Amino acid sequence: MHFIDLRSDTVTLPTDQMREAMFKAEVGDDVYGDDPTVKELEEYAAHISGKEAALFVPSGTFGNQLALFTHCRRGDEVLLGDDCHIVMHEVGAASVIAGVQLRTLSSRKGELDPEEIRRKIRGEDIHYPRTGLICLENAHSNGRVVSLENMSEIYSLAKEYGIPVHLDGARLFNAAVHLEKEAAEISAFCDSVMFCLSKGLCAPVGSMLAGGRDFIDRARKGRKLMGGGMRQAGILAAAGLVALKEMRQRLKTDHENALLLGTELSKIPGIAVNLEDIHINMVFFDVSRTGVDKNKLVQGFYSKGIKINPPEGGMIRFVTNYWVSREDIFYTVDVMKELLSR
Repeated sequence: MHFIDLRSDTVTLPTDQMREAMFKAEVGDDVYGDDPTVKELEEYAAHISGKEAALFVPSGTFGNQLALFTHCRRGDEVLLGDDCHIVMHEVGAASVIAGVQLRTLSSRKGELDPEEIRRKIRGEDIHYPRTGLICLENAHSNGRVVSLENMSEIYSLAKEYGIPVHLDGARLFNAAVHLEKEAAEISAFCDSVMFCLSKGLCAPVGSMLAGGRDFIDRARKGRKLMGGGMRQAGILAAAGLVALKEMRQRLKTDHENALLLGTELSKIPGIAVNLEDIHINMVFFDVSRTGVDKNKLVQGFYSKGIKINPPEGGMIRFVTNYWVSREDIFYTVDVMKELLSR
């Protein structure tokens, strides 16, 4: 049975062009630095993100945690938003891998207040940990894009105190499309950036960590320590090259489909959609006023050939991607109407 999968943009399958590139990829042992396809991917990733160097890593979580591990000393404190991915969805890895303390700040739909950051930066005191890193996220996992003005103000503040900034840019290219900017114009306001190849870009595996050359040299050793030396990884890197060179150019279609989906869902009585929050390919909405059993809703959609996640924090999230068409959008809305009418 063919399913429409709205659970995430991580569910995308490799395109035919990717499969062909993977089949023909020239490979070598990347731990020895012998894989030409990985090298090409890393050089291209560094170029489009405006950084000196980049490193191919297995996943977004791996890339974020490697950044913390590389930037920080054990016992450091990291300042970041209370609703960001590193806090909410990375299994508490920062305490296990980097051995750091996360100090969360209030988030205004993904944006952090520079003055709150200033107040939370630690001074010199025998009782205090060192403020080792500030983490931002753009596009945010709430589906919104953070303004470059906010990022610039925070980055300037960080430079004032000599604190590096890491950007969780899992959906960096979605943010770039929304802002009508190049990815490098966003990552100019951070010292390191992670972006995914497998979120919306259809690559089967992998993310990139980019930054200064010395930072990436240290991260490469950290990647090995964390078990991320992937040997003949060029087979995977070949798909990543197609993702970056071809697939990021079409993300606007996913954004348009998400706005269409949100607009149509908002017309259904009892469903609350904040259309102003649909910046990228994510639609968050509340069905509590419909009285529907949310778990039965998940089952009902599945019976109609649509995969969705159960609510989190009372909200349901639908995510559009390469394999979700406009026709799928209208079908999904019709199924929602049918399930609510029962």
